[in-house]
Amino acid sequence: MFIIFYIWRIFERPQTVQGKMKNIQFLLLAVAFLLSEMIHAQETLPVYTDYLSDNVYLLHPAAAGVGNCSKLRLTGRQQWMDSEEFPQLQTISFHTRVGESTGVGIALFNDKNGYHSQIGGQITYAYHINMGSRYDTNQFSFGLSLMAVRNTLDETEFLLEDPVITQQINSRNYFNADVGAAYHYEGFFSYLTAKNILMSARNLYNDEYESLNLRRYIASMGYYFGDETMVQFEPSIMAQFIERTQEKFLDANLKVYVPFENGEVWGGLSYRRGFDVTEYDAPNYFTPLLGVNYRNFMFSYSYTRQQNDIIFADGGFHQVTLGYNFGCKEKFSRQSACPNLSGGF
Repeated sequence: MFIIFYIWRIFERPQTVQGKMKNIQFLLLAVAFLLSEMIHAQETLPVYTDYLSDNVYLLHPAAAGVGNCSKLRLTGRQQWMDSEEFPQLQTISFHTRVGESTGVGIALFNDKNGYHSQIGGQITYAYHINMGSRYDTNQFSFGLSLMAVRNTLDETEFLLEDPVITQQINSRNYFNADVGAAYHYEGFFSYLTAKNILMSARNLYNDEYESLNLRRYIASMGYYFGDETMVQFEPSIMAQFIERTQEKFLDANLKVYVPFENGEVWGGLSYRRGFDVTEYDAPNYFTPLLGVNYRNFMFSYSYTRQQNDIIFADGGFHQVTLGYNFGCKEKFSRQSACPNLSGGF
């Protein structure tokens, strides 16, 4: 809304030919920036396909300490490699079980998209109710994440002279929270999370043009099954709902695991379908994934490509995840527990 308002302001005034050329340049910049706003306005940490690389904690606070191992994960995501100032994201996360029932976690992220960037972090407390023995595969979980985010808008390269443009680096801090629950039973897993539950303004732009409602609801479930000496399968789905815009998304996923000595190779495919409420075609994405788990180490690569008739750029989204599991207290059978509960070989 800020961009639309500002474009109207600059074009309503009498202008010279040189001024019109400058405004045309600014209009192109504004369109690109508006796309950036559409990506970032609804979330703190963006919702991608990280959860399919055994990184469920980035989406669901109830996943903190849910399994039998402490887990460290690093991700790097780079989009539209054929474009300048391409969007990119880096995250590092760690979560573990403390005692019988407590899970704790921490995550840091750096998210950059053109002139806009945000860095932030979250801390998480989770409580796990085991329905059987210690670290059993039958448990309810509840989690709460508190996060702080610093948003930055770099206007130093904006050439247009106008009171609205400060031509400075503007930064603002804001806070938010996620809350969620989970249930695991052997190979079955399910999560329900409400993200950005506080009505908290980013304060980077005029409050008149920014919504306080950043709430997003995510529900996911899946089932892990198969012969642990041959091949195992993991179909799953994830649904999202953005409260302010009424947008809906559904992920349909399938992963296949092939074991080898001290590890396993896995691959999969994810399809994200948008159900937009506007007249425009909702975004659709295909994401193939490939990974390997060896002893306590994990590596994965995914490539996401948009399939709509109209797309912003012809490049895809590349993401790499590195992981390490340690402090494993008890090894589950790979046949009886889903991968986000078990770890290590």
